[in-house]
Amino acid sequence: MDERHELGQAGEQAAVDHLVSKGYVIIERNWRFGHKEIDIVARDRNDLVVVEVKSRNAPVLELPEQAVNRTKQRFLISAANAFVRYRRIPLEVRFDIIYVVYEKGQPRISHIRNAFYPIL
Repeated sequence: MDERHELGQAGEQAAVDHLVSKGYVIIERNWRFGHKEIDIVARDRNDLVVVEVKSRNAPVLELPEQAVNRTKQRFLISAANAFVRYRRIPLEVRFDIIYVVYEKGQPRISHIRNAFYPIL
């Protein structure tokens, strides 16, 4: 397993731990729809939360919300729509980004709720 993949897996686990500590219920991890993937699907009260996790080894100049570009947003929206239809989930969908930066081996987590909205 390469270092980037290991970093991604560690970041996703740190994100799951963070969400669970905040009372979220994890429904699915790494859910695939064709070539599109949702890192984490969780429930936060009456919201279905689609979470994109970005992990970095050291601080970088990009802001967490810049890590998920418009193309990635469209992929996530498409995958979320498929997930909701497939599972027949009657909840509002929210899109969050969790940005995990490792400094001296310790994760620092930024959680952006409602990071973007589906364009109608």
